[in-house]
Amino acid sequence: MHVSSPPEYLKTFREIGAERVVRAIATTGADSKLEYPHWDKLRHLEPPGDLSREEWWMALKLSRAAGSIRLPFDDTSGNCFTYSSPSSVQRLLHFVDQHTSGEIAMAEAVTTDAQARRHYLVNSVMEEAIRSSQLEGATTSRRAAKDMLRSGRAPRDRSELMILNNYRALEFMRDGMGDQLTPELVMTLQRILTEGTLDDPTAAGRLQTPDEERVVVLDGTTGETIHVPPPASDLPSRLDAMCVFANAPSDDADPFIHPVVRAIVLHFWLAYDHPFLDGNGRTARALFYWYMRTRGYWLVEYLSISKIFREAPAKYSRAFLLTETDAGDLTYFLLHHLHVIRRAIDGLQRYLDRKVREVREVERFMRDAGDLNHRQLALLSDAVRHPDNVYTHVSHASSHSVTGETARADLNGLVERGLLVRAKQGRQHVYTAVADLPSALQPSAIST
Repeated sequence: MHVSSPPEYLKTFREIGAERVVRAIATTGADSKLEYPHWDKLRHLEPPGDLSREEWWMALKLSRAAGSIRLPFDDTSGNCFTYSSPSSVQRLLHFVDQHTSGEIAMAEAVTTDAQARRHYLVNSVMEEAIRSSQLEGATTSRRAAKDMLRSGRAPRDRSELMILNNYRALEFMRDGMGDQLTPELVMTLQRILTEGTLDDPTAAGRLQTPDEERVVVLDGTTGETIHVPPPASDLPSRLDAMCVFANAPSDDADPFIHPVVRAIVLHFWLAYDHPFLDGNGRTARALFYWYMRTRGYWLVEYLSISKIFREAPAKYSRAFLLTETDAGDLTYFLLHHLHVIRRAIDGLQRYLDRKVREVREVERFMRDAGDLNHRQLALLSDAVRHPDNVYTHVSHASSHSVTGETARADLNGLVERGLLVRAKQGRQHVYTAVADLPSALQPSAIST
């Protein structure tokens, strides 16, 4: 992957004279027609007026520099990372604020039923664990990975272990990290993510050391080196600084840095420093989730950003490169990440809307199913809403005040229709819904 490095805009500024500089700025105006273009894109476009491309770039850079905010870490060339807030960033931040925090309007399946919320949350954590691991090279299919996580069976290979580790790390992120970040917590997170998957087992849960060959980032297609991280001797101090940044009270900070921006900066910072032998990308994305959920953006727990990243991994990598090649301007990565969050939110909303429609359609079908008794219909309605529920003769008999024999007949009748699956658990039979119950509950299946 190649990204052209921009020309030195200050060199252009010095060479063309004050009158031409003023003309270039007046001709260019704000970044209104293009969403924060990098030189790699700008060099192929026709500049406004009689400007050269170098003059156009200079004018854009001067405009951006005037409103940029410095971040408390440098790149390997000594450039301080910065970011800007053009209108495109502000619009996306407003969207994320509206749709992921506070008392937001969300589908009834998430907001009104604690059991349903738990089901969707577990599914989303599984999805992120799978996609994040696949983004880093795990080859297990989504179906096989979900089967492993749901059944509790042991992983069969390194890819499945990566996914299981990722799932455990996300659970640790939610339940074990608190709301203050420390270097020890970051290293524990990485240890959980990589345990049992490294050629050097001692590398789990520790930073790289100066006597080790530093891990570099390679292009997945060409194999060329696209990122050389800071030297290992700098890693402890950089990790300390990252934790200070994460723990700073954003409301009191000057300049103010939006919480979502802070979460994305944490993602970039850890990935840029690449402090571990392996698991850097997964750790970085877990830190993003940690920061968002601890700052009140509760809906983010139901999103899988890695699913979107994996759909276009080259764009994900390119967002890092655009920042690196433009003197540490993190706005490129910020914009890409915000678009990913928006897509994930839109996808979740479509999914929940579809699930709500499914439930309503199935319940409408079931009202017309005259040969199923009211107890069976009630159980099926519950199973559609809560696909992970387990039923027994005792629970069904207790729910409807019927004998064990009647309960057994109800449940076995649904097994015979292909709507429930029966299995032995200890000394009793347990019943669960078939994999895609809504499809099985079409009118033709119900009236069979």
